[in-house]
Amino acid sequence: MTSAHGRPTAAELIAAVAEFLETDVRESTSGQVNFHSRVAVNALRMVERELLADSEADGVASALARVGCADEAQLAAAIRAGELDGGSDQVQSALRALVGRRLAAAHPGYQDE
Repeated sequence: MTSAHGRPTAAELIAAVAEFLETDVRESTSGQVNFHSRVAVNALRMVERELLADSEADGVASALARVGCADEAQLAAAIRAGELDGGSDQVQSALRALVGRRLAAAHPGYQDE
């Protein structure tokens, strides 16, 4: 993934902070601080995966384009307004792509289960 500001990229910076929290902070703390560092690491890893997925978002964009939508909000509005049939194969494909992308960021490996 390239960055407008060169290296390190946002994903690389987030990974470095997560690694610091995972090793140095967690190894030298206990109790509430240790727990909060684990929560912070999980949040940072989710953001990292989301940033990396953004660079590979062509599948979602093309699935949305096939139903004539630019983004998720437009798709949701079109379904609510009855402009798109939520049961059509193309709409289902777009929804699967969106949900798959979210699952990949929040719960890596979940799609393999």
